[in-house]
Amino acid sequence: MLQIFPDASSIAEHVSSILITKIKSKPDVVLGLATGGTMEPIYARFVERVRQQKVDVSRLTSFNLDEYVGLGPDHPKSYSAYMRQHLFQHLEFDPTRLHVPDGLAPDLEQHSREYSAKLEQTGGVELQLLGVGSNGHIGFNEPGTPFDSRCHVVQLSERTRIDNSRFFEGDAIVPASAITMGMVEIMQAREVLLVATGENKAEIVAEWYRREVTEAVPFTILKKHQRARIILDEAAASRLPADVRKALMAASA
Repeated sequence: MLQIFPDASSIAEHVSSILITKIKSKPDVVLGLATGGTMEPIYARFVERVRQQKVDVSRLTSFNLDEYVGLGPDHPKSYSAYMRQHLFQHLEFDPTRLHVPDGLAPDLEQHSREYSAKLEQTGGVELQLLGVGSNGHIGFNEPGTPFDSRCHVVQLSERTRIDNSRFFEGDAIVPASAITMGMVEIMQAREVLLVATGENKAEIVAEWYRREVTEAVPFTILKKHQRARIILDEAAASRLPADVRKALMAASA
């Protein structure tokens, strides 16, 4: 379940290879996509490899994990804009197959239910990409989110808003709420790749290792998933027990 790579670049190479293999074997695959700084090198390398290998991505379907409430798709800090900047505009995707929650939906609760239903109608996610917040959130499922939650509106914690403020310039205010896939949709994915890079993720990774499955640390639920992999660089793994790090690094060599 745990893998350690030297750095973010080697992780990007590994994960992009997995994605391309999945698409080649099943061109109409349904992917669950994530945003954030951790995903940027992954998407950059994926775009390079797709172009090099002339992989057809026109039949795949994607569902993004989340979106800020109050930000429309044209807002430069929306996750719709992030996905266009880092992935969608660079390859020949079918725009009708690319799904991101609507942060301007007039009825957010109804939109959340419809987003969940649309995902279910496709047959569910084959491969889900995840990052993890410094408080253990996946998607925007903050600590304390029930494990039986489905796509919903969430009030973002102060910790999450502070962490994400680096993406907002000057005095711009980080939105206070978001739409996110729930724990149920995430766990229903047939395969999960959670990527954590950088020393700022080391403490929550170590807590994940120490803790039993608990809603207080949302991503501990992945211990119950039969095909979940936690992919770390050496910095994010730095607070794991030394013997564990040594064994995992030897296995990944």
